Amino acid sequence: MPADSIPVLRLDQARGPDQQFTPAFLTALRTALHEVGFLQLTDYGAAPGQVEELTAAADRFFALPLDDRLALDNRRSPHFRGYTRLGHEITAGHPDAREQLDFAPERPAVPRAAWDAPFRLLEGPNQWPDARLPELRTVVLAWAELLGRVGTELTSAIAVSLGLAEDHFAAAFADRPHWFGKLIRYVGTDADGPDAQGVGPHADWGFLTLLLQDGTGGLQARPPRAREWVDVPPLPGALVVNVGEMLEVATHGYLVSTVHRVLPCPPGRTRQSIGFFWSPRLDATLHPVPLTPELAAHAPGVTETEHNALLPRFGDNALKGWFRSHPEVAERHHADLVAAAR
Repeated sequence: MPADSIPVLRLDQARGPDQQFTPAFLTALRTALHEVGFLQLTDYGAAPGQVEELTAAADRFFALPLDDRLALDNRRSPHFRGYTRLGHEITAGHPDAREQLDFAPERPAVPRAAWDAPFRLLEGPNQWPDARLPELRTVVLAWAELLGRVGTELTSAIAVSLGLAEDHFAAAFADRPHWFGKLIRYVGTDADGPDAQGVGPHADWGFLTLLLQDGTGGLQARPPRAREWVDVPPLPGALVVNVGEMLEVATHGYLVSTVHRVLPCPPGRTRQSIGFFWSPRLDATLHPVPLTPELAAHAPGVTETEHNALLPRFGDNALKGWFRSHPEVAERHHADLVAAAR
C-alpha cells in the first residue's frame, strides 16, 4: 500500500452470509491500520438523510449568536463539556483555529468523595442549547448511538484480524464505554500567521476515532513510512477512521496512532467536522494483546515522548489529554490535580 494512500472500506461488506468476518475485509482493515493508521469507511448504516440532518443541525448551532453559544461555555463545566470559544483549545502547545461543542455520555456527576480515581471527574452532564435549538441534543445523540454500533463492529473486526477472539476487547467496553464527541467549526481569519493551525499535529487518546468531515479539505496524516504529510481527501458521507493511543498500547505499536493535523482555513472560510472518539470504560486497562510471531515481528512498541507518555488505563490517558488541551477548565475546577501532575 503506497504511503500516500488512504484506503476506503465498506462496512456492509465486513461479514459474509454466514455472519463471519470475511478474510478480504480483515486483511484490508489490518493492513490499513498497520501501514497507514487511517482509512475511510462507507456504507456503515446511517439512515437516509441522517448525515444531512446532523450537519444541518451543527450548522444551526454555529449560526447561533455568540452569547447563546457562550451560555454553554465549557469553562463552567468541571467535566470538560460544552462550548469552546475560537482559539481556546490547545494542541501541540498552540491555540487551534476552531470552536466546538464537546459532549459525552449523559451521566450524573460523581461526587469527589466517591471517586475511586481522579478520572471520575470526566463523568457528568452535557450542556445543550435546548432553549434555542432543542433538536440538536436528539440528533447528536442518535448519531452517537449509531457510531457506538460502528465502533463496536470495528473493534470486533480488529480483534479477529489480529488472530484474537471476536469479543477480545468486549470487557473493556462493557456497561459504560466513555466515548466522547465534538461538533467542530474551523474559522479562517486575516490575522492567521505562518504558525497558524486548524489543529496542530497530534495523536488521539481514545481507541478509535470516527470523523465526519465536510468537503473543504485540510485534514492531513503522517503515516509511519511517509516522508511528507498526506491529505485525507473528503469523501461525501464517509467516516475517517484512525487508530487512537489506546489501540496502539493494546497492540504494542502494531496498529499505529498516526499523527495528524488540520490546516487553517483561508481567511473568511470555514470548515466543519464532527468527531466521535470510541473509547473504553474509564477504568479499563488495555494490556498488550498476544500477537502471532509474524505480527509481533512488526510491532515496534508504543510511540512516546517526554511530553506524552501513553498510559494503559484509559481514564488516566484521557484525563491527561483534557488537562493538556483545556488548561483553563483544568485550572478553574481542578487546580490541585493539575499541580499534583506537574
